[in-house]
Amino acid sequence: MKSRSRFKITMNSPVILGFSLICFISLIVNILTNGVSNRLFFSVYRSSLASPLTYWRFLGHVIGHANFEHFIGNFMMILVVGPLLEEKYGGKKLLCIMLVTAVITGITNFLFFPTIQLLGASGIVFAFILLASLTSLKDGEIPLTFIIVAILYLGQQIYQGIFIDDNVSNLTHVLGGTIGSGMGFLLNKNSNKGY
Repeated sequence: MKSRSRFKITMNSPVILGFSLICFISLIVNILTNGVSNRLFFSVYRSSLASPLTYWRFLGHVIGHANFEHFIGNFMMILVVGPLLEEKYGGKKLLCIMLVTAVITGITNFLFFPTIQLLGASGIVFAFILLASLTSLKDGEIPLTFIIVAILYLGQQIYQGIFIDDNVSNLTHVLGGTIGSGMGFLLNKNSNKGY
């Protein structure tokens, strides 16, 4: 008697899948509220420090997306790269990287771009891209792929930030990439020491 091979769907990346679901739900709520939920909860901009929502927005801005195109643009990359990173570094470390990226990009936007409303997970996307290019880092070595990715991705963002006015927060991308790079070096350095 031949045994049939069965396929089953597995929850292979709970942090990435959970984050994706939360962002998708917030997108639907934003559409249903005609943008009110993004303005209140899921974007960061200069607001009163006396409001508790201001502090939530430093983190919550990565959950909000302007429309389906914005959402899909970010989550195509997050859903491709994120599970590989979650498998290598673990969910807790990856969630920490996401939180650090959200808070740093949120506070930076609040301080330096008071009239610009920032939302979306693109800072996390760039953190993941640069972090992924360091997954094979060995002690005392810098992968050539990391250098090429850093030049291409971050160089493009710096160029666009200076010369192109396209309503994209290039600084958020650069900060995200910098955080991903720093965390990649730190995590791989510690793993090479046996921590």
